[in-house]
This record gives sequence, C-alpha cells and structure tokens, in this order.
Amino acid sequence: MIQRLSAAVAGAALAALCFTPALAQGMSSPAPMSSGSMTGGMMSHGMSGTPDHGMPAGKAGGDGVIYTGAPDLQAAISLVTAGGAPGHFSIVKALTAMAGATTANAEVAKLTKQYGSAKVASFVTVQNFAVNDAVKVATAAGVKFPSPMLHGAALAKRVVGLGLINGTYYEGTQLDHLVTHGIHERVMADIDQKYGTEADGNYHRIADQAHYDLAQALGVTSVQLAAYH
Repeated sequence: MIQRLSAAVAGAALAALCFTPALAQGMSSPAPMSSGSMTGGMMSHGMSGTPDHGMPAGKAGGDGVIYTGAPDLQAAISLVTAGGAPGHFSIVKALTAMAGATTANAEVAKLTKQYGSAKVASFVTVQNFAVNDAVKVATAAGVKFPSPMLHGAALAKRVVGLGLINGTYYEGTQLDHLVTHGIHERVMADIDQKYGTEADGNYHRIADQAHYDLAQALGVTSVQLAAYH
C-alpha cells in the first residue's frame, strides 16, 4: 500500500519558511508572530465564510493561520531531497527516511483504513503534484536552495513544527512556511484547476491527520489534531 504514496509529501516540502528552530523538547509552535507577519493579523484562510479550496472557512479549516514571513529553505530542501530528487518526490522514501519503514507502512495502513483507499490515493496524487508544482514555481521565481542538512527525526520534527499554531497542526500554515504564502496559494489554485476543490480539501484533511500521527509516533504528544481531519 505504501507504494501508492510515492511522491506524496511534496506539498510539505516547499513550505518550510522561516521557522525558529527553538523546538522545546524537540518541537514547539512557531514564535508568536506580529500582526504584520500575517495578512489581516490573526485572520485565517477563508474567513469570508465561504469554503476555501474545498475546506471550511476559518482557522478550524485545514489552512490554519496565514503566515507571510520568510521561508525556511533548509527545511524545504531537506524534506524534498528526503523523498528523492526535486521534481521526483517519493513519499515512501521521505516517510521512511524520517520515521523508519515500520512507522511509514503502519501509517499508510492506518490512513487507508480511516479514509478509504480512494481518498488516500487522491491525497497521494494531489500531494505529489503540489510538491512538484511548488518546486517548479519557486525555481522559476529564482529561489536558491541551500544544501540539505536535516535528516531523520530532526527533519520530521522541524516539518511538523512549521505547521503548529498554539500546538495544533495545520497543513496550510506549514505550506506558508515552506514555500511562502504566495506560492502556497498559487499551488492551491493549480490543484483546484487540475483536480478540483474537493480533492484539494481532501489533501489538506489527510495531511492534517498524517502530520499529527507523525508527531505522536516521534513521541511529541503535545501536538494537537486540527478539527478538519
């Protein structure tokens, strides 16, 4: 089953933007951000009251709180290369590299039982596209990535930490940190156009659950699960 998840963690890869590596006990929420660091201060994605990329409006949705600071390019390139060469990301390689084969296989089986094979397959396809599309957009914009230096559990904790808002993981917040909010929104629009908003929402839903599960597997039990999962 895990082989169907090839290249799925991509979306997380290009989201590692500007995360303070102060991980208390291995992981913590990003340092408090001033209102100038977010669009509309503490405004969440989709606050207009209408669905945002197939997700419910507000912070309870899969996107969390908008972050517009600088990207954590080290986390981004480390995650991308953990899953293979840029443009050819593999979730199998990434999950195995970060948490080990046993944990990776168990998570795939757990997600498949929880959501069903069709939704997990859609998540894999959309996640794969999101990562590759983000890499393409960032490269075209002239982004220069450093050499990857993060590996294993340290990389996994950094990646999950990028999505934390008051201890709760949100996929959209992580993506803002990895690829910037502008690239994140560009990629989401590309997903909507290619796969539809329902698939986009499904991707965020399962990503919220998967990253929460990863944190628990790493022993960081303080991480909370978003309502949208």
